[in-house]
Amino acid sequence: MHEKTLAELSQALQSKALSSVELTQHYLKRIEQLDGSLNSYITVTAESALEQAKAADARIAAGNASALTGIPLAHKDLFCTQGQRTSCGSKMLDNFISPYESTVTQRFLDAGSVSLGKTNLDEFAMGSSTESSFYGPTRNPWDTDRVPGGSSGGSASAVAARLCAAATGTDTGGSIRQPAGFTALTGLKPTYGRVSRWGMVAYASSLDQGGPMARTAEDCALMMQVMAGFDAKDSTSVDQPVPDYSAALNDSLKGLRIGLPKEYFAAGLDAATADAISAAVKQFQALGAEVKEISLPNAELAIPAYYVIAPAEASSNLSRFDGVRFGYRCENPADLTDLYKRSRAEGFGAEVKRRIMVGAYALSAGYYDAYYLQAQKIRRLIKNDFMAAYEQVDVILCPTSPTPAFKIGEKIDDPVSLYLTDIYTITANLAGVPGVALPAGFANGLPLGMQLLGPYFSEARLLNIAHQYQQVTDWHQRAPAGY
Repeated sequence: MHEKTLAELSQALQSKALSSVELTQHYLKRIEQLDGSLNSYITVTAESALEQAKAADARIAAGNASALTGIPLAHKDLFCTQGQRTSCGSKMLDNFISPYESTVTQRFLDAGSVSLGKTNLDEFAMGSSTESSFYGPTRNPWDTDRVPGGSSGGSASAVAARLCAAATGTDTGGSIRQPAGFTALTGLKPTYGRVSRWGMVAYASSLDQGGPMARTAEDCALMMQVMAGFDAKDSTSVDQPVPDYSAALNDSLKGLRIGLPKEYFAAGLDAATADAISAAVKQFQALGAEVKEISLPNAELAIPAYYVIAPAEASSNLSRFDGVRFGYRCENPADLTDLYKRSRAEGFGAEVKRRIMVGAYALSAGYYDAYYLQAQKIRRLIKNDFMAAYEQVDVILCPTSPTPAFKIGEKIDDPVSLYLTDIYTITANLAGVPGVALPAGFANGLPLGMQLLGPYFSEARLLNIAHQYQQVTDWHQRAPAGY
């Protein structure tokens, strides 16, 4: 059962070839047997999952089912789930039971899907390797000595190891696309505002965006059909009709204009990744696409701009975790100031503290104009680069990361080196454009990823392009040994 894609499982459930209870029990058994070596889940909600599966089977029997009814999914532990722990991978929220349901998870519940549990992540989604989690690092099922990427590494590892049919993730600087590339998955970062952020614990509010992680573009289309849409509770949600994401999957790519940004294929890119993308370019040309070189001249400024803007917003968002209202509280504080200081010092991990301090510094008097304001100007230049590029081409093709997955512990003591793993993904978040990551090949048994970036609200077209590529390649069909 676990070898089937989400779309295939959906058909099997609708035709009653299997029941949601059977499928859910199967995944729960796999989690129990296999996740000990991966640490992809923080919380497994077996009891409520089986209740949801029974309800889904009744819904299917009554002829009142949607495409995702009865499908066992996992959610990144950044989405609030009512009555269940929402930890954000942090000691600060280790004991936090959410009193409400996020819009994204509620939409999946309304669709009749089954939630198997909450997946591991870098603490408060701050990281590129899922090593900063309070619950320990998640491992990559393709090589358990390596990271699965981050911050949505738990979701990536769980889907890649077939411990759920698909999962939700969030992408602030590449946190869906980079782990998808590291684990041979398809992951979509939607246009900013396309998916509600209400109930998704904030890291950097102007950059965060939830999206699907699955094995195929077809699966991501089914997920997006549920996730996308206007939400009055989210002030950044865009009120725009949701298209049928599956309808255009089989459209021809004849005449499609693909741009290759020369800045993304310069020094620092792993040779095997470059070769894999060159082979993918030939596949796209065989499918009828036209390819040309383009320029995104301000791309090299993305990392410094991002690591001013994101920490600045994080320092503001995380000020609410003070030991007073909810979450971790230090023992026997001497006074209110001691309560604040020790609760935050003991509750936050090293990477979160680093980003809070950087952000507070960038926003402080005398430095706001020199750092934060300049970073926002660079952000606008990057957006302008994308808008100019989309006048020449329909989509942009580039790597998801400079190298395949690196070893656990390899970069943890070198924050700058770790930050540079997001060098190809950050620009899309700064510009707010959508991007889909998909597998492009393998090198020494490790997945290689690429991404397609499109204009605003072009998710359906991106999924169509990815789907057509997946019809003539088999990278997405391969499974890690032992899983």
